Amino acid sequence: MANQFCTYETAWCPGCGNFPIIDCLKTTLEELGKKPNEVLVAAGIGQAAKTPQYINTNAFCGLHGRSLPAAVAAKIANEKLTVIVNTGDGDSYGEGGNHFIHNIRRNIDITHFVHDNQIYGLTKGQASPTSMLGLVTGVQVDGNINEPLNPLLLAIAAGAGFVARAFSGKKEHLIDIMKQAINYKGYALVDILQPCVSFNKVNTFSWYNKRVYELKDDYDYTNKINAITKAMEFNDKIPIGIIYKENKPTYHQKNKILSDNIPLIDKSINKKIIEDMFQEYI
Repeated sequence: MANQFCTYETAWCPGCGNFPIIDCLKTTLEELGKKPNEVLVAAGIGQAAKTPQYINTNAFCGLHGRSLPAAVAAKIANEKLTVIVNTGDGDSYGEGGNHFIHNIRRNIDITHFVHDNQIYGLTKGQASPTSMLGLVTGVQVDGNINEPLNPLLLAIAAGAGFVARAFSGKKEHLIDIMKQAINYKGYALVDILQPCVSFNKVNTFSWYNKRVYELKDDYDYTNKINAITKAMEFNDKIPIGIIYKENKPTYHQKNKILSDNIPLIDKSINKKIIEDMFQEYI
């Protein structure tokens, strides 16, 4: 069992925060008792988005920012699949920003792990949507002039039922959050802070490690106002853990065709209806 989710040689830089994230993902899937054929890992473009190529599961690698539509389609077609999206902050919140918002509205039962290093790590280090104001890069030579996006705040405001943050440097905590996100029935977002050792010399492992703190057991993640306040806490202190959680009807539960718990791929097909539909366009 322990070797089913083997990982492979990567092209990541030594010291990259993606290494502990993929290790935690592997451990999480093993400890949840999943099998490789039961899991789909989807991604777009970027260093984080190479994850499906480095772990032994079903995989989909799509266009930049376009992993969510493919992941959603796979889950709609086969709800038995455990569908996990692994992308970076640019891929998810930049190119994929519209998909990010509207998948929250649908609440399809997939898990979205965003490797957030606050930079574009594949395309040579330009500012990403989460880059800090004033961050100097090879492109923003006078400093980033755009306000950073707050993905947790956006997700809560858009109606996400599971919103969490983790740090690649705290592996046991990250594994626990990953397990809870995968087990959650509905769309689950986990924003994972991680260093980019090549292009982000400000938000380093040390920078994150000095600031992150785990939310206490008595924190009420069902209180949306508290969650909004915690989501806005960043810079000197950064909370990690489940920021907000609410049980909500999933897309499958709301959809008449899908609510009978029979995967779409197992439903019978009335060929005559399909043929009649085609005839309308001939």
